[in-house]
Amino acid sequence: MGPQGPDGPQGPQGPQASHPPLIPRRSPLALTGLILAILAMIVSALSQVWTEVMWFDSVSFPSVFTTKLGVQLLLGVLGGGVTALLVWSSLWLGHRLRPIYAPSTPQQDALDRYRAALEPIRKLGTLVLPVVVGVATGLGAAQQWEPYLLWRNQQPFGTTDPHFGLDVGFFVFALPWWTFLVTFLSMAVILAAIAAAFTHYVYGGLQFANRGRGTTRSALIHVSALLAGVVLLRAAGYWLERYTLSLQTSRLMTGVQYTDANAVLPTKSILAIASIMCGAMFLSVIWTRSWRLPVVGTVLLLVVSVVVGGVFPALIQNLKVNPSEMSLEAEYLGKNIAATRTAYGLDEIDVTAYRPAVVATPEKLRATAAAIPGLRLVDPNVVSPTFKQLHAVRNYYAFADPLDVDRYEIDGVASDVVVAARELDLAGVPAGQRNWLNDHTVYTHGYGIVAAYGNRQNAGQPVFIESSIPSGKGLGEYEPRIYFGEKSPEYSIVGAPAGASPREFDYPAEGDTQQVNNTYAGTGGVALDNSLKRLAYGVKYREINFLLSDTVNASSRLLDYRTPRERVARVAPWLTLDGNAYPSVVDGRIVWIIDGYTTTASYPNSQLSQMSQSTSDSVTTRGRSVSALEQGQVNYIRNSVKATVDAFDGSVSLYQWDEADPILKAWMGAFPGVVKPLSAISGSLMSHLRYPEDLLKVQRTLLARYHVTDPGTLYSGQANWRVPLDPTQETRTSDQPAYYLSIAMPGQTAPEFSLTTNFIPAGTRDTREVLTGFLAAESNAGKQAGVKGPTYGQLRLLELPPDSNLNGPGQVQNTINSSSQSSKAFSLTLSQFLSSARQQGNSVILGNLLTLPMAGGMLFVEPIYLQGSASNPFPLGRAIVVAFGDKLAWSDTLEGALNELFGASVASPTTPTTPTTPTTPTTPTAPTTPATPGAGTPLAQAIADAQQAYADGEAALRAGDFTAYGEAQKRLKDALGRAAAAAPTGSMTVTPTSGPSPTTGQ
Repeated sequence: MGPQGPDGPQGPQGPQASHPPLIPRRSPLALTGLILAILAMIVSALSQVWTEVMWFDSVSFPSVFTTKLGVQLLLGVLGGGVTALLVWSSLWLGHRLRPIYAPSTPQQDALDRYRAALEPIRKLGTLVLPVVVGVATGLGAAQQWEPYLLWRNQQPFGTTDPHFGLDVGFFVFALPWWTFLVTFLSMAVILAAIAAAFTHYVYGGLQFANRGRGTTRSALIHVSALLAGVVLLRAAGYWLERYTLSLQTSRLMTGVQYTDANAVLPTKSILAIASIMCGAMFLSVIWTRSWRLPVVGTVLLLVVSVVVGGVFPALIQNLKVNPSEMSLEAEYLGKNIAATRTAYGLDEIDVTAYRPAVVATPEKLRATAAAIPGLRLVDPNVVSPTFKQLHAVRNYYAFADPLDVDRYEIDGVASDVVVAARELDLAGVPAGQRNWLNDHTVYTHGYGIVAAYGNRQNAGQPVFIESSIPSGKGLGEYEPRIYFGEKSPEYSIVGAPAGASPREFDYPAEGDTQQVNNTYAGTGGVALDNSLKRLAYGVKYREINFLLSDTVNASSRLLDYRTPRERVARVAPWLTLDGNAYPSVVDGRIVWIIDGYTTTASYPNSQLSQMSQSTSDSVTTRGRSVSALEQGQVNYIRNSVKATVDAFDGSVSLYQWDEADPILKAWMGAFPGVVKPLSAISGSLMSHLRYPEDLLKVQRTLLARYHVTDPGTLYSGQANWRVPLDPTQETRTSDQPAYYLSIAMPGQTAPEFSLTTNFIPAGTRDTREVLTGFLAAESNAGKQAGVKGPTYGQLRLLELPPDSNLNGPGQVQNTINSSSQSSKAFSLTLSQFLSSARQQGNSVILGNLLTLPMAGGMLFVEPIYLQGSASNPFPLGRAIVVAFGDKLAWSDTLEGALNELFGASVASPTTPTTPTTPTTPTTPTAPTTPATPGAGTPLAQAIADAQQAYADGEAALRAGDFTAYGEAQKRLKDALGRAAAAAPTGSMTVTPTSGPSPTTGQ
C-alpha cells in the first residue's frame, strides 16, 4: 500500500490526479436541428397570428380579434398567475419554514434519501412546476372569455325569477361567471395545499406519527390556512348551487321542483353555513395545535352533506312527492310552462281552434282557390340535379343541395322563387388540369344565380327566370361573380398588375378561346403587396409557390376563409349560426344571408333542448349544404342578428334584428360598433329576409309539448304532439322539414309568405297519424328600409280538436302510394303509374308533401318526379297529387289535379297574385240561396267589375303582360271585396266570364 498523503494515497509521481466526470458531448448537428426547430415554431406561430390580424383587418373587424385575444390573454395570465403563485408560495414556504433539525424518527430517516435526491433539482423544480401548472390552468381560464364578457356587459331581462326574486339576467350573465371563479379558485387552492403538505412533510415540518405532535407551528398555520380556504370556497359553492337548481333537468322538467324548493334548497343553505363553521375549525388549529376539531368538523360536514343533502331529499321525493306528484308539482310545472314559452318565443303565439271540413262545396273551393299561388310545385330538395344538368354548363360548376326558396318581384308581382348560386367546384375540373396554378389562380370563382318560378313547370322542368351566362336581367342587373361561396376553394390568389392579360377563368364562351377570362377588381381579401406578407402566407399554407410563382406579385390579393358561415362565425364567434345560408340578389350584388342566434342554457326554469336533435330533419340528414345546429343544450333562443356576406368582395355585415334581446345588447357592449342597427338594413335586403328554419324547428320541438298551458295536462302527457316523420322518404326515420309557402291562414284576406310545419299525436309508430296542429310563421319582412313587416314573426297555430280524424302526412302518403284513383291525363291509376315507372327502370322521387288550410279544411299537394336510369339522370316533374279530406285526385298539371278534385273549373295562376280569401269559419255553414241582384245595385256592379277584371287578367296572361295582369288582379280583389260586402246572408258564387285559363308550365 502506498504512502498516505493528506488527500489520500500517493503514487510514485505524487498525489493521484482526480478526473472530473465525463460530460457527454452534444452533437453540433443535433444542436443546430433543435435551434432550427424552435425557430420554425416561432416563425409559424408569428405567421399564424399576423395572417389572422391581416384577415380581420381586411373585413373591417379588427376589434373582434383584439378584444377576444386581449381578454383571453388577461384571463390566462391572471388565472395562470394566481395558480402558479399559490403553488410556488407553498413550495417556497414549505422549504423556508422547514425545521433546522428534522426529528429523529424512523419515518424521517427514510425521508432523508428523498430529501437528498430532491436537493439538486429543488430550485429548478420550485420554478418549473408552478410554471407548468400555471400554463395548464391559464389555458383553461382563457377559454372563459365569453362568460367574462357577458358578466362585464350584463343587461337586465326585465323578468323576475319566481323562486329567488332575482332578475333573469343574474342567472344568464352573473351566475356562470361566479360559478367558474369559485371552481377555479378551489382548484388552485387545492393544488397549493397539496404542494404545501408535500413540502412540509418531506422536510420534516409536518408529522403524522404520534398524532402529529412533532408538527411545527409554521406548517400548521400554512396548511390549515389553505385547507380553510378550500372549505370556505366550498361554502360559496353550496350557496351558488342554490341558484343552479333553477337550471337542472329531471325526468319531469327543467327548473325548481317541489323537493328542490322544500328539501334541497334549505339543505344547500345549511351546508353553506356548516362549511363556514368547518373552515373556522381549520383556522383554530393555529391556536389549538391540534387537528382534532377540523377532522371532526370535516367528518360532520360529510355526514350532513350525505344525510341532509342526499337522504333527506330522497325521502321527501319518494314518500311524499311521488304518491301525489301531479298535485304537488303543479305549481312548479306552471312556472316551467311560463318560463319555457317566454324563453322560446312561444308566449305570443296566435292559437285558433280549427275543426277541418272533409267536404266542401265547389263554390267554396273556387272562392278560396286564390291561395293556390302558394303551392310550390318545384321542390328545392329534389331539383338540384335538374338545375345542374340544365344550367351548370360545365362540370366545374355546381349547385347547393338542397336549393333555397326566396321571393322576388317579377314584373311587379311578388313571386316565390327557387334559387341557387352557380358555384365553382374544383372536384369537377379534369384531373389533368389540376395543379397549384389552376387550383389557386385560374379557377377562382363561380358565376351567376339560377332562379326558377316555384309554382311553374314546363314539360316537367322548372320555368327559369334567370339562368344564362353571361347573366341576364331576370333578377335585375347584378355583379355575377362569386368569389365567396359554400363551395369556394380553401384559398385563391387573384388580381394582376395593370395591363396584364386576364388569367382567371370567368365563364365558357363561343369562339376560338372557348372561355372568357377576368381579373379580380374588388377589394376583398388581403393585399400581398410585400415579400413579408407572401412569406407569412407561404408558411401558413406550407406552400413555397407564394415566393416563387410570378402570379403572386404586389398586385395580388389572397382570398381565404371563404364560406359564408365561416366568415360570419369568425367575426361573431358568440353567435350560433343557422345551418342554411342562402343567396339573394340585393342592390346589384349577390349576398349570402345567414341567420344568427343568441342562446343560453341558463334561463331559469325553462326547458332544456338539444339543438342538434331539434334541428335535424330529412333535409339535414341527406343534404350537403344544410346542416343541423351544433351540439349543445339551450333553453333560450332569439334570432337576434341577420348577417350578410358579399359574394364578390367577402364583406361581412351584421344587423341587429331583435332590438329587445338582452344577450345581444351585452355582446354589442363587449364589441361596440360590430353590429349595425336595424335601421341600416336596406329595403332591397329587407325584402329577402325570412323567418329562419332552425329557429322554427327548435320552437316546434318545444311547442309539441308546451302548446298546453295547464300543468295537469302537461304532466299527463296525453296531449303531447310530435313532428311527423317525412313520409316522402322510404326509410321514414327523419322528421318532416318545414316548408316555405305563400298561404292565407283563417282570418287572413291575402296569402303571406310563411314557414309551415305539421303536428301529429305523440306516440309509437303504431299510433294513427291524424293531424293535430298546423303552425305557420309569417316570414314576410316587408320591403321598407329599416322597418320590419307588421306581421313578421307572428306564429299562428291551428289546433285541431282531439276527436278530429283528418289524415296526417303519413296517412296521406300511404293513400297516395296505394291509390287506385284514375286521371283524365293518364290511362293508368295512380298506383299503376308509380309501379309502371319503377318497372321501366325509372326512379320515382316523391316531392315535398305540402299542407295548407283551404276552404275550412286541409289541402295536401305533392309533386311526383321521375328520374331515368341513363348517365347523368335528373328528375323531372311528371305528376301532381292533391288531396282534400278523404278525396284524392292527380294529373300532369296542378290545374288538372285541382279540377278533378274540386269537380269545378279552378284556374291555377302562373304567377302569385294578391287574392281574396274569405275568412274561413271553423264550422262550415250550409249555404242559402241569395236574392238575385238587380241591375244597377252595388252587388251587380261589383260582380260586373269582377268579371271584367278577370277577363282583363286572362287577356294579359295570353299577351305575356304581367304588369297588366297584376293590375287586373288588384281590381279583381277590390271588386270581390265590394261584392262580399254587398251580398246578402248566405254563400255567393261569382262566375267570371269564360275565357282561356293559363296552363301551368306554359
